Amino acid sequence: MNNKRYITKGEGLPNWSNPISHAVVVNNMCFVSGQLSVNNEGEYVPGTILEEGNKAFSNFFAVLRSAKFDKDDVVFIDIAFNDLNDLPEINKLYMELFPENARPARTIYQAEALPFGGKIKITGTAVKELV
Repeated sequence: MNNKRYITKGEGLPNWSNPISHAVVVNNMCFVSGQLSVNNEGEYVPGTILEEGNKAFSNFFAVLRSAKFDKDDVVFIDIAFNDLNDLPEINKLYMELFPENARPARTIYQAEALPFGGKIKITGTAVKELV
C-alpha cells in the first residue's frame, strides 16, 4: 500500500520546470521542499530580505494548504539565507509569522549560493494530530 502523496501542482503554487515535488505527504506528516521568492510561473522575484522572505513563506504556506495542512501543523523550519547580517530581519519576520507559544523548531544558516541568486530559502515539516 502506498501511503505517500506527492504535491506537484496546486492552487497558488509555483509552476516549476524542475523535476521536484513541492511536498511529500506520508501518513500525517508533510515534508515541504525548499521554497524561494518566486511567482506562480516559477520566476525569481528579487527584493529585500523581508520581501523575499515573505514571498518564500507565502509559497511555503501555499504548499501546506495544497497538502491539506496549515501553519499550526508546522513543527520544523529550515531557513537558508545568504547574509548572516540579515538575521535580525529574519527573526523579526519569524516572530510575526509564528506566535511565541507556537514557534516551530528551526535551523538557520548562511548559504553561499541559493537558486536564482535568491536571498532566502524556506524548508519545513508539518505534522497533523491523528484523530
